Amino acid sequence: MTLAVCIASMATAAPCGALPVKPESDLRPAAAKPPLYFNLLFEEELLELRPILQEIARRRGEVLEEWRRLYGFYFGETRALAEPEFLRIYGADLDATAGLAGGDFHRFAAEVHKVGEQLAARGVRFAEVIASMHLFEQAASRVFPPSGTSPHTYVVFDKLSHCRMIVLAEAYFRSTSAVAATRIQGLERDAAALSPAARTRFHGLVGASAPMRQLYERIEAAAATRGTVLIVGESGTGKELVARAIHECASSPRAPFVALNCAAIPRELIESELFGYKRGAFSGAATEYLGLFRAAEGGTLFLDEITEMSAETQSKLLRMIQERMVRPVGSTSEVAVDVRLIASTNRDPEQAVSEGQLRRDLYYRLHVNVLKVPPLRDRSEDVPLLAEHFVELFNEKLRPTVPVLGIDREALAALQRYPWPGNVRELANTIEAAFTFGRSETIRLHHLWPELSHQSPAEPMAPPGALPTFADAERELVQRALMTTFGNKVQAAKLLRISRKKLYAKIAKYRLQR
Repeated sequence: MTLAVCIASMATAAPCGALPVKPESDLRPAAAKPPLYFNLLFEEELLELRPILQEIARRRGEVLEEWRRLYGFYFGETRALAEPEFLRIYGADLDATAGLAGGDFHRFAAEVHKVGEQLAARGVRFAEVIASMHLFEQAASRVFPPSGTSPHTYVVFDKLSHCRMIVLAEAYFRSTSAVAATRIQGLERDAAALSPAARTRFHGLVGASAPMRQLYERIEAAAATRGTVLIVGESGTGKELVARAIHECASSPRAPFVALNCAAIPRELIESELFGYKRGAFSGAATEYLGLFRAAEGGTLFLDEITEMSAETQSKLLRMIQERMVRPVGSTSEVAVDVRLIASTNRDPEQAVSEGQLRRDLYYRLHVNVLKVPPLRDRSEDVPLLAEHFVELFNEKLRPTVPVLGIDREALAALQRYPWPGNVRELANTIEAAFTFGRSETIRLHHLWPELSHQSPAEPMAPPGALPTFADAERELVQRALMTTFGNKVQAAKLLRISRKKLYAKIAKYRLQR
């Protein structure tokens, strides 16, 4: 189930007591009572599920452990929840589902609602939430009796899962909207109290240097119109934060903000993800999908790494910008949309045009408003502010046994000397690693990565003596990329701008095992 489909199902779900939807004849008799819960479940169907729910409760530990194992397998290093958090939050969800054996649907909905609020507060991506719900079904299927369970019982369990997703989604989006509204109001108050020359933070961005203050001014100027925007900057500089700042500075900051990383989706699927598709448009299109443009109606759609799109999709994107219309895959008609488009790239746009990675006509259309995000090495005076910001962030996020109160002078000096090829993201990872391995009230030099703690004050990046060989420099670069991404080879390859196959070859060549 995609995000847009889930939202659509919420919008069209009838409340309890609405006119009945006639059930399919092969599942229920024509004289059956109308379904009570979101027009999906019958009272007698809940009774039918009681043996399975009781078995899930009896074998709770086994189901929860299998669910945790599947979560770790499918999400790997990208997962948002640590193991204790997963067991606590999703354990409560499992208990609520198993507790439905008692027949109290209102209590079940209230408990699942709390789970949705916790997931939103923890910042778990909604796509991960929905995928985790499906993983629960897979884990729970282990306790289904191998025989004696009718096909209809499986259908009923699927209906219950959809009711659960509706409750979770409602709680998640209500909580997310409330937090966003509070945050935006606070940012607006802070911004009104400061002159532009005194800003050190701006809608999630941190920095008091001249390049950052110029960026803040350009963000406000771009937000004053509904025109398209192109954000240019190296990986890790915070291009999505800039896009969100533009959205939040606009006249309707509480409208949807939808982000898509074009590099994370196969090129052949981006078109259907953006423009949607009609039922039966291709194999597997069992339902209609609105697409991200219509999901972002009235708000902002942010397309990260736009040069990863195929030339054909870029052409259709250009037509959407010009005509403000989208045509879903498999449809013969177009649909009007009101969406602000913000795109980004970590490449030089003109070079991308000359190399055929960005259509020239699309570039000219996006070039109307260009915002360049400065790399961290060009604003080293912002490093102390950023370091302080991440210390606050990780104290709240990680809740260490011993809270970190600050960074000592020697460590801070090393942070300022380092050139930060991975930019702000690399700095954040470095501070988080210091939280993990330091376990003291103050981050000291020996808590930092060796590349930072072993720097020479005079020559930060070069050891004394002869210049390193090309192989030495390449090995250090690959190792630094792996450390910056905490061993995530997909992200490391993107950071180095090489293929994963080439990265694996270099890891083997230099015997870098991480």
